[in-house]
Amino acid sequence: MTQPQKNLAIRVARAPVGLISGATYPFQALVLMVRNPNLWGYILFPVLANAIAGLALYVGLLLPGLKGIDRLTLTLSARLYPLLADLPRWLSWLTVLDNVLEVLLQIVLILGLLLLTGFVLVQFGTVLGSPWYGQLSEQLEKLRLGEAFVSPPEGLGNALRDIWRAIAFELKKLFLVGGLGAILLLLNLIPALGTVAASFGGIAIAALTFGLDFLDASLERRRVRFREKLATLLTQLPASGSFSLACFFLCAIPVVNFLTIPLCVAGGTLFFCDRIWPARFASEGEVRSETKTR
Repeated sequence: MTQPQKNLAIRVARAPVGLISGATYPFQALVLMVRNPNLWGYILFPVLANAIAGLALYVGLLLPGLKGIDRLTLTLSARLYPLLADLPRWLSWLTVLDNVLEVLLQIVLILGLLLLTGFVLVQFGTVLGSPWYGQLSEQLEKLRLGEAFVSPPEGLGNALRDIWRAIAFELKKLFLVGGLGAILLLLNLIPALGTVAASFGGIAIAALTFGLDFLDASLERRRVRFREKLATLLTQLPASGSFSLACFFLCAIPVVNFLTIPLCVAGGTLFFCDRIWPARFASEGEVRSETKTR
C-alpha cells in the first residue's frame, strides 16, 4: 500500500460512522471554529445577512402566522363550545379533552410555522452568503485534508457561469420539491395514515433540500452536476440523512439560526472531507491546485 493510500485509509477509519454521527457535524464545525478564530471572519457577513433577512421574515411571516393560529383555534373553540355545553354531565371529560387538543394543535401549528420560516431563511441565507461560504469551505478543506480544491481565477465568463449555475441549482431544487410535494398531496387523500405519512414526508423533503444546500460549497467548486449532488447525498445515507435532519431542526430555532446556518455550511464541508472526498474524489486522483481547469 502506498503512502497516499495509507493516509486515505487512516482518514476513512477516523471519520465518524453511523446514523447518529452524521448529526454531529454542525457541532464539530462549532468546535473547529472555536479552535480557529481566524475562520470567524468568513461568517460575520453571512450572520449579519441572516439577521437582516431573518428579522424581515419573522415580521412578515411569523407574526402574521401566529395571529392566524390564534384566530383558527378561537374559531374552532367557538364552534365546539355549544356542542360541549349540551353534553350530559357524565361526558364532561370531553371538555377537558377539547382543551388539551386545542393546546396540542397550537403547538403543532407553531412548530410547523417555525420550520417553514427557517426553511425560507436557509434558502435566502445560503445564496446571500455564498461568496464567503465558498472561501470558508476552502479553508476548512485545507485544515481537514491538508490542501483545498481552489476555484478558477475570477473573470466575467466564470462569474456569469457561476450565476447561471446558482439560478439553475435553485430552479432544479424547486422542481424536485414540487414533484415530491405533489406526491405528498395525494397521500393526504388516504384517511388518517396518509396525513401522518405526508407530514413526515414534508420534513424529509425539507431536510433533503437542506442537505443539498449545506453540502453544496465543496461540490459546487468542483462543478458537480445537480443529479450527481443528489446521488451523492443519497449514497451517503444514513449519515447524510441525520446530518440533514440535524441542520433542519437547528435552522428552525428563531434567532439562533442566524448562526447555525453558517455552522451547518461548515459542517457540510467537514462531512464532505470525511466521507465524500475519500469515496469519490480521492479515488479519481483529484488535483487540488490553483492552475486546475474544468
